[in-house]
Amino acid sequence: MLGVVNRILLAVAGVVLLAAGVVLLTARWPLHGRHAPLLTAATRHRYWYADGWQWWAVLAGLAVVVLLALWWLLSQLRRPRLPAMLVDTGDGAFALLRGRALEEAVAAEAGALDGVAGCRVVLRGRRDSPALRVALELEPHAVPADTLAAVAGPVLTHARTSAGLAELPTEARLKVASHRAQRVT
Repeated sequence: MLGVVNRILLAVAGVVLLAAGVVLLTARWPLHGRHAPLLTAATRHRYWYADGWQWWAVLAGLAVVVLLALWWLLSQLRRPRLPAMLVDTGDGAFALLRGRALEEAVAAEAGALDGVAGCRVVLRGRRDSPALRVALELEPHAVPADTLAAVAGPVLTHARTSAGLAELPTEARLKVASHRAQRVT
């Protein structure tokens, strides 16, 4: 979702900058030539002392643009992956488990299942309450229900026990690998 928003914002910014560049290079409307001021004295006087709702609408629109820009900036700074998580060692202390290590272990175990062509795993959430997002690419002959049961059963149970977690919320996304059609003769 964020990638789509980034592409749209980049395209809009590109079009606006291109239009502004063309207007400034050609020095046409609204500039009225290269040596004419942007705002004449009469225009400055008319708009500077104007009363009405138009200025409040402009300010409200600018405030919305600023808030959307701040939301976009904060969403860029948010980390999509959990770098590490806390694991209870059983003696009252905690160990730090790298998120990539758990991701790679779950991906290797899920990728070894029958009918799985590829697997990507992302660890999300907070250190004390992590969550997994598993993207499975299934082979054409795989049964999705059986593959999902195998991932939800032994693979996630092994991940929970090795990380010392009571629960590990998981979102699984299934996709069928592209393949050529088989011809029957």
